[in-house]
Amino acid sequence: MRETNGKSITTLCGELAQPLGLAVYPDHRSKCVPVAYLKGVNFFFFYSLNEESVASGFFSMLQQSRENIIIATGSTLRTENDLNRFFSSTLKRLGVNVLDIFFVEYVSPSDDIGKIIDRGGVLDVLCGWQRHGVIRYVGVTTHSRELALRLINDGRIDVLMHRFNMAHRRATETVFPAALEAGVPVVAFTATRWQTLLRGHPKWRGAVPTAPNCYQYCLRQPAVQIVLSAPTTLTQLRENLIVLMQGGIGSKSVMEWEAYGDLIYGDGKHSFETKWL
Repeated sequence: MRETNGKSITTLCGELAQPLGLAVYPDHRSKCVPVAYLKGVNFFFFYSLNEESVASGFFSMLQQSRENIIIATGSTLRTENDLNRFFSSTLKRLGVNVLDIFFVEYVSPSDDIGKIIDRGGVLDVLCGWQRHGVIRYVGVTTHSRELALRLINDGRIDVLMHRFNMAHRRATETVFPAALEAGVPVVAFTATRWQTLLRGHPKWRGAVPTAPNCYQYCLRQPAVQIVLSAPTTLTQLRENLIVLMQGGIGSKSVMEWEAYGDLIYGDGKHSFETKWL
């Protein structure tokens, strides 16, 4: 297990979160969730439990091993009433009394940030849940480095989910040092850059990274405690689980992957890159 500098995400029974987490989507094969757990994954993030094949995998695990599983979810809702309704329905659907992490999802420059950080805003709602013991960690997800810094410095968040990969690396300059100083563990997502890092580049003559290479690259950062993986098949899942058994990557590999990431990133002027500053 991997501990970051500062605070760490743990299970109810005190076990550290494993470095590879599973982002659960409705198009997962139904066996992905239980297989991942049996192979050591203990962090599960989901957007929705509406897909019965996914939900059934969670339910069977929760009945047997709730204290060994970190359940993380969140919402883009921004009002107290909407959040309370969503949260209550989620607890009922899962049949649990507490969620480990609840994220304010996708905080972006287009948000009215006051609805999130002002008195009575979303963060206050989540902190109230935390005081009442129905969530353990207050989390935020954002692609924006500027907003990530603002939210870390706000002092009310316990976990940051943030974009990071071989092509998108500037978080290492500002966001990650701030997270380390504040003791806020980072969950890295988009590690394969929506799979574009796995497709190669016409000007690249070296080996093309695998998904495990992408996850290992993210986990080199001391601020990153968990990197999310989102396989859709058991074959992909089993390939990704190698990360739990292998060590890190060396500095030579890092230099190669960053040169490759620069090619994939291009000139950085496309809206795909510049929309999240």
